[in-house]
Amino acid sequence: MSDFHANGHPRTTPPRSAPAGQGGHGGRDGRDPSNRKLDQAQLEEHPVQLRRIGRLFRAHRAALVTVIALITASSVISLAQPFLVKHVIDVALPQQDVSLLVWSVIGMVAVAVASAGLGVLQTLISTRIGQQVMHRLRSDLFAHLQRQSVDFFTRTRGGEVQSRIVNDIGSMQSVVTSTATAVAANVTVVIGTVVAMLALDWRLALISLVVLPPAVITTRQVARTRYKITNERQRKFADLHVQVEEGLSVSGILLAKTLGAAPILSNRFEETSHELVDLEIRSQLAGRWRMATMQVIFAAVPAVLYLAAGLPITRDGVTIGTLVAFVSLQGSLFRPLMGLLNVGVDVTSSLALFSRIFEFLDLPVEIDDPVTPVELGQARGEIRFDHVTFGYDAAKPVLHDITLDVPAGTSLALVGATGSGKTTLAGMVARLHDPDSGRLTLDGVDLRDLRLTDLATVVGVVTQETYLLHASVRENLRHARPDATDAEIEAAARAAQIHSLIESLPEGYDTMVGSRGHRFSGGEQQRLAIARTLLRDPQVLVLDEATSALDNTTEREVQAALDELARGRTTITIAHRLSTVRNADRIAVLDHGRVVETGTHEELLLAGGPYAQLVRGGLERSITTPSYS
Repeated sequence: MSDFHANGHPRTTPPRSAPAGQGGHGGRDGRDPSNRKLDQAQLEEHPVQLRRIGRLFRAHRAALVTVIALITASSVISLAQPFLVKHVIDVALPQQDVSLLVWSVIGMVAVAVASAGLGVLQTLISTRIGQQVMHRLRSDLFAHLQRQSVDFFTRTRGGEVQSRIVNDIGSMQSVVTSTATAVAANVTVVIGTVVAMLALDWRLALISLVVLPPAVITTRQVARTRYKITNERQRKFADLHVQVEEGLSVSGILLAKTLGAAPILSNRFEETSHELVDLEIRSQLAGRWRMATMQVIFAAVPAVLYLAAGLPITRDGVTIGTLVAFVSLQGSLFRPLMGLLNVGVDVTSSLALFSRIFEFLDLPVEIDDPVTPVELGQARGEIRFDHVTFGYDAAKPVLHDITLDVPAGTSLALVGATGSGKTTLAGMVARLHDPDSGRLTLDGVDLRDLRLTDLATVVGVVTQETYLLHASVRENLRHARPDATDAEIEAAARAAQIHSLIESLPEGYDTMVGSRGHRFSGGEQQRLAIARTLLRDPQVLVLDEATSALDNTTEREVQAALDELARGRTTITIAHRLSTVRNADRIAVLDHGRVVETGTHEELLLAGGPYAQLVRGGLERSITTPSYS
């Protein structure tokens, strides 16, 4: 079989904006050291502004004010507890004032009840705010990535994208949900506690607060350590996502079983998982000795306070109630202060996650809707390539000065050897790529002047790589047109010659197709894809070697469905069989990204040029020989 069977897919060419040699799976977070350095450099070049994080909460300002008010009220009420204890010890008990004792006890219980109730309400509101912010961030990121070009997904690992949406945002969730409220609560408690301590005894207050400077310094050092570990941990999580996607999908399982690669994949997964264990341990232990030292210091402060209260210089002004209240306040100061400092550590560690999310959100949209779109109206389907040049790497064009006319309602067959640019050229009709120079028009309108949704209603694409959702047959077909009725779905299936097969299934149109449609054969998947396209009823069709991987019998069945699909429509076909080529109204022969011949089948054979050589080299034999290229 000649090279004419291959599809010339652009994956053999380095992707646009991607380093040479990176390949289709060379995402930024690859396992080699150079990629790690690149990732670190990008994080340094993409710093996170706190104002930008703050803007995520802008729509919830009223709720945040309510939360802060609740936190402040709860913190202030809680500060009454030590003063009540002081009155009980210094007044109520020594003077046996039962009334004061009862009211003090009632006050203690009331303070606890009020603080708990306000805490529950505050948690409810703050959690709702956090979840809404995370929902908006997830949705915005998903929508933004949907607008990225095919080139982006060619050069980025699928598991990496999933990791950013699911794992990175999931890791940020606790920070976004609890950090703002924790900061507000801890700041309020710390300030209130310091004021209360100064009001009780300024001398003891100075002793308690002497530990603050070393606590702040220690916490900043821990934060820097955790930031580096978080970076590395998230990259490993991305690797894990990739390995799960590649190793546990239907295609991945089939490949592993047929190549005997299961042990290799299992070992690789185990190595990555083991590295994650080490990183998690390092993350949890980062700075623990420093923090443990601070805990010892804080725990020693009450002993120092007892000592200070007993010294001659201070004991005259310190009652037992004051000392007990003061020690209680000092304990209350330790928890929020350490919590506040730990929040700083968590926020600093989370900046790497925010950086990864914002990095994807800041990706430019290479192919987008125009600012002022042109309304196309009823499309005729006339396609024109006007001096089109394009390259995945701008310095290495794969299409050179292409000029072709496809009148409305006619068919054009693209033929050529592997890597000649056929798929790239055909994909431009669906605006999978935009020309670097020249223009591509539909009914005289530049495709770049049309809304992408409008273009998608006019141009339908059927490729040899059919993708079916893990859903029912009906849902897969309705994916092309959500408002389609059951009758329209069945009509499209009949036209694609797949209705009888669907009806014979156990649950008919409600039968689940399975992951990636593996329940069906290749020919059945193709006919389902054709039915899906028929349901959309496009005026222009792009058929990218839709029958190249099928046996002769299945190919004839699918070709009959394609003929039905193409009737009355403008059709651009990447062809590998003579039966398809010879029926085209016009044939364009591509060689290294250039159109070297155009004409009908008979005209090109008589010319004896590249087309005739392709026919003699194997095209004609493909009528009877199955092609699996």
